[in-house]
Amino acid sequence: MTVQTIKANPPGPAEGDAAHPDRPLPDGRTDTYRHPPLVRVSHWLNVVAVVILIMSGLNILLAHPHLDWGHTTRFGDHWLDIPPIPNWMLLPQGRNLAEARHWHFFFAWVFVINGLIYLTYGFLTRRFGRRLWPTRTDLAGFWPSVKEHARFHFPRDEEARTYNVIQKLTYVTMILVILPMMLITGLSMSPGFNAIGGILLDLMGGRQSARTLHFISAALIVGFIVVHVGLVIWTGFFNNMRAMVTGWFVIEPSASKEDKR
Repeated sequence: MTVQTIKANPPGPAEGDAAHPDRPLPDGRTDTYRHPPLVRVSHWLNVVAVVILIMSGLNILLAHPHLDWGHTTRFGDHWLDIPPIPNWMLLPQGRNLAEARHWHFFFAWVFVINGLIYLTYGFLTRRFGRRLWPTRTDLAGFWPSVKEHARFHFPRDEEARTYNVIQKLTYVTMILVILPMMLITGLSMSPGFNAIGGILLDLMGGRQSARTLHFISAALIVGFIVVHVGLVIWTGFFNNMRAMVTGWFVIEPSASKEDKR
């Protein structure tokens, strides 16, 4: 789901989609087509899968609520002790390692397959290159973008047509670094996968290291979600939700220089 941007694109059909040209609205506003159907469906499938993965993962974590580094756990000298987690955050409710694993493994496959379809679509249609990959111009504007964010200035006019450099770097890092790390560390702990490719566990530095890295990647994803949802609400909840449900996003008229002062 997109939110704020700094850099502008020229007015016109979003992403050059001639099948969905911009639609003029009253008061100088513009309805622009932002998200194609596959992106919207993939997004909402990810929402469901990630929520269930987090809740079932917390239940699995409580079977041994400690994190260590290496091949074995260090009883009484853990790297991190996990505090008690309320039942409402767990799936299933209450401590149930076996059932939690069933939920976790099933929706891990849902997440992976859905992600592969999204990635394939993004690369084949060059959506990633147009929408997500930062250009040299984007990177040159990194610090100005940081300052805009620090002032909570998120444009809703023509500049809102594209992602800003912070968004692009964040999304690329999530797609190419954090999510693969979560997948690889999760696979490395799977007994079935160890039987055919156990070298992954050695590369992770041991089961406890893989478990800790899996937790860190999951925590980073949760942090991303919290910030993402916060910005969706801050920058226009109904407009952003409408864009991710229907594909259409409203662009406000550009303010004059006098209005910006």
